[in-house]
Amino acid sequence: MKQTEQILFLEPVMKEVLWGGTRLRDDYHYAIPSEHTGECWAVSAHDHGDCLVACGAYQGQTLSRLWKEHRELFGDMEGERFPLLVKIIDAKQDLSIQVHPDDEYAKQKENGSFGKMECWYILDCDQDASIVIGHHAKNKEEVAQMIHEGRFEAFIRTIPIKKGDFFQINPGTVHAIKGGTLILETQQNSDITYRVYDYGRLTNGKPRELHIEKSIDVIQAPFEESAAVTKREIKQGQAMDREMLVTCKYYTVEKQDVHGNITMPQDKRFLIYSVIDGKGMIDGVTIKKGTHFILPTGYGDFTLEGTMSLICSYC
Repeated sequence: MKQTEQILFLEPVMKEVLWGGTRLRDDYHYAIPSEHTGECWAVSAHDHGDCLVACGAYQGQTLSRLWKEHRELFGDMEGERFPLLVKIIDAKQDLSIQVHPDDEYAKQKENGSFGKMECWYILDCDQDASIVIGHHAKNKEEVAQMIHEGRFEAFIRTIPIKKGDFFQINPGTVHAIKGGTLILETQQNSDITYRVYDYGRLTNGKPRELHIEKSIDVIQAPFEESAAVTKREIKQGQAMDREMLVTCKYYTVEKQDVHGNITMPQDKRFLIYSVIDGKGMIDGVTIKKGTHFILPTGYGDFTLEGTMSLICSYC
């Protein structure tokens, strides 16, 4: 078997949402189901969107099936579910104000689900774009009071953003992606979201479900600004610059800017790659903006060449 036959190139799953747009088609040339497509589940083994392997030795198999039947591809890692989920999110309009539970709360309240820690790399955004991270309540009592009284403008903490920014969103952090933002999200393999506020929007004539009491349960108070800030370190090289974005209990995420030809070892249980700009090759196979793939355990040394930016994650 050729080494490149083992690369798991994945077919993304698209999601229609009321706040989505067309940038997944316009910027990434994906086939999208409608003009309101907000999410590309690029690397996913979740029940709500299970990616197929596009080619190679495992063509046509789902990532969840490989996790179940070929755990050797992932270093015989333990766990019922593939641990990570990578998305590209096109927010044409504001997303709801929301919060995620941690593992312990989700296990108790959400049928044994993982909690949800995630991080955002800002791929692009409008000139005056902003996001919501955190809140201004002094304690849990004030969190409950401000939410029940609908004082959301005073409650939420909004900060300006620019292309290339990066944020870690810990469980318990109030957050929202706002309109005019395109992000790459790396997260635990979970689809548990508690909506705190949704601007009174309707779906099929009805307001979307809110999760007020669960949200109040899990929101951390007071918010600590440092919780969303990561120490970014850049190592410049002759053919590639590497920027460490975050390392936490659930994942490590780094940005790699390739400008030449570089050979590296695959010494992790698996490596997830998303090409976010430019084009090039991995071991002679063409990759470009919008390509997502996994290098499994034991793949060995691999060569990246070209002019491109990639986000790499592993755990």
